[in-house]
Amino acid sequence: MDEGITYLNGAYMSPQLRSVEEAGIAHLKRKSKPYKITQEDFFTGKEQLRSVFAELISEEDPQRIAVVPSVSFGIATVLKNIEFKTGDHIVLLEEQFPSNYYSWKQLEVDQKVNLSIIKAPPVQIGRGVLWNQTILEAINSRTKVVSLPHVHWTDGTLFDLKAIRSKCDEVGAYLVIDGTQSVGALPFSVKEIRPDALICGGYKWLMGAYGLGAAYFGSRFDHGQPLDNNWMNHENSEDFKNLVNYNQNLKEKAVRYDVGESSNFILVPMLTEGIRQTLNWGPDNIQSYCDDLTREGLEVMRSKGYFIEDPDNRAKHLFGIHLNDRHDLEQIKKRIDSKNIVISYRGNSLRISPHVYNTKKEVENLISCFI
Repeated sequence: MDEGITYLNGAYMSPQLRSVEEAGIAHLKRKSKPYKITQEDFFTGKEQLRSVFAELISEEDPQRIAVVPSVSFGIATVLKNIEFKTGDHIVLLEEQFPSNYYSWKQLEVDQKVNLSIIKAPPVQIGRGVLWNQTILEAINSRTKVVSLPHVHWTDGTLFDLKAIRSKCDEVGAYLVIDGTQSVGALPFSVKEIRPDALICGGYKWLMGAYGLGAAYFGSRFDHGQPLDNNWMNHENSEDFKNLVNYNQNLKEKAVRYDVGESSNFILVPMLTEGIRQTLNWGPDNIQSYCDDLTREGLEVMRSKGYFIEDPDNRAKHLFGIHLNDRHDLEQIKKRIDSKNIVISYRGNSLRISPHVYNTKKEVENLISCFI
């Protein structure tokens, strides 16, 4: 990054790791000599991607991982493979990311399901706990799907996925998680959470390039139909000579949900390398590092009347700063801009999202803009 820039905006998109950039350039050049791209190469790269993503989310079977271009693609795949009926109840969150909203909103029109949008409580002590309680109370015998993130993308509020999974089990509901703003920086275990689907864009905390992600699909989706019915998600597609003899049988588990051209010879190795580095750092260590960076400064800000969710109820790599009536947002923005600090403004919060490339001095520089 340019000298003098303080980038506290990993939730917008990650800076490019040198190793990821090198992988992209190297694989971009491969097509200059297409005769060196073998039939096996159409499959080996994405199998490596499945393996590293499965390891990151503590999933033993890489075949439960699909290569997807976006969260919206993953959500559309989920909708295609659940049988809905009029009156089914879908639980969403207020102001969750649009890619995990629009498809459900259209389903409300098409299938006459009922969307239950769980609003954020007022800014107050205990806000995160109250929001989680409200979600649990909203899940009932009519609930077909609960679709939400692990942390809220605007302010990092942490949702108790274990408790939500337990309540879903009681009523037979699907649990669908958008992990784009958490997986890679916050520990996530498929064994513990047991989601039916987990969908992640790759260009934020997975440290990949824009345009490719990964998704986990559990056993309830083992026999579904792909959104993108392409040649590679059918059995025996590895046998190029025999592709003229169509095979209607889809591959097992999540592989059937791969997007067309999922071999992507540039983006797949970039995302694989990004996840490898994330595994090397370790999401636990990323949380600890970000907590060490910000803890003291955020306590000072609380003493000055700013609201930041309690540490137990938010992520450490992504959090929102809420102002009160005494604070002048425009003046704060000017001070932030004058110091070449990059953050985001989402909803009613100033969103701060540090990573291991940030320093305590940079965070102190940010805090000085508020006090």
